[in-house]
Amino acid sequence: MNTLAAIAQRVGRRLLSSIPALLGVVVITFVLMRVLPGDPAVFFASGPSAGQAEIDELRHKMGLDQPIPVQLVRYLADVATGNLGRSLTTGQPVSADMRQRLPASLELTFTALIIALVLSIPLGVAAALRPGSLIDHAVRMLCTLGVCVPTFVSGLLLIYVFYYLLGWAPDPTARIDIFAASPPDLTGFYLLDFALTGDWDGWWAAFTQLLLPAFTMALFVLAPLARMTRASMLAVLGSDFIRTANSMGLPRRRIVVAYALRNALLPVLTITGIVFSTMLGANVLVEKVFSWPGVASYALDALLASDYAPVQAFVLLMAMIFVLVNVVIDVLYGIADPRVSVE
Repeated sequence: MNTLAAIAQRVGRRLLSSIPALLGVVVITFVLMRVLPGDPAVFFASGPSAGQAEIDELRHKMGLDQPIPVQLVRYLADVATGNLGRSLTTGQPVSADMRQRLPASLELTFTALIIALVLSIPLGVAAALRPGSLIDHAVRMLCTLGVCVPTFVSGLLLIYVFYYLLGWAPDPTARIDIFAASPPDLTGFYLLDFALTGDWDGWWAAFTQLLLPAFTMALFVLAPLARMTRASMLAVLGSDFIRTANSMGLPRRRIVVAYALRNALLPVLTITGIVFSTMLGANVLVEKVFSWPGVASYALDALLASDYAPVQAFVLLMAMIFVLVNVVIDVLYGIADPRVSVE
């Protein structure tokens, strides 16, 4: 109970200390959107033939005729009450659009992160156990390719090979085949919703649709995770307590898994949190290539249309997720290494 209370207290302190940072993100994003070239009132008026009176009326309706400090105060008051504005692109409240699209992005990002961890940790451990070997060189070459190849290129290559040439993958459009029925909207996560309703044919259809974009994102983050695992394992394997365990004749598997890997996972946990936050905001290219209806593609469309509210809400959402991920990483630190006190 004392440990749980300490964890709750630590989480509360971290969340409170993040409020100024979130406020700064909101203010900076608001100001940047206002100083960017382009007038949303002109864009959303009735085409190029719109008159100045119609543009001025739309600017007044959007509040753009007020000074920027007045607009900022009004926006902060709306955010404090949960009102993120209305998207001029979709005509819907931004909060409703976010609730509809966020599960798609989270499902894609979580799946890609799991694939990346399942692949990168064994590869990093194998490379660290045999430094300078053929396995080590192969892992480092794979990491270099993962860093050098852009995500939209790897996505298009996967589509060409597995959909066009081999025909193994389904049509890379949206979260499920256009001829299949979507699951009941229970959580917004298709895999979970299909599982909860017992529709395993629909689950398999959604899963196969998810594989190509998830592997595309996984290749993007495989390199930093594998390289960090390899470097951390090399550092731990050269430490005194590992040499002592070897001299005592402990089984090699126990030394690697129970002692070396557990200590090497701490830096991997740190970079995993950073990678997850980066993936959620940087998967816009993957969403565009695979026509994935996530929040990143939604924010990009709004940015191109000078639609302020969705972009500001997206940046605020990413900042909040980044804070939450860092809090979770802090808690996992204490679980992975008891020497790191949760207090």
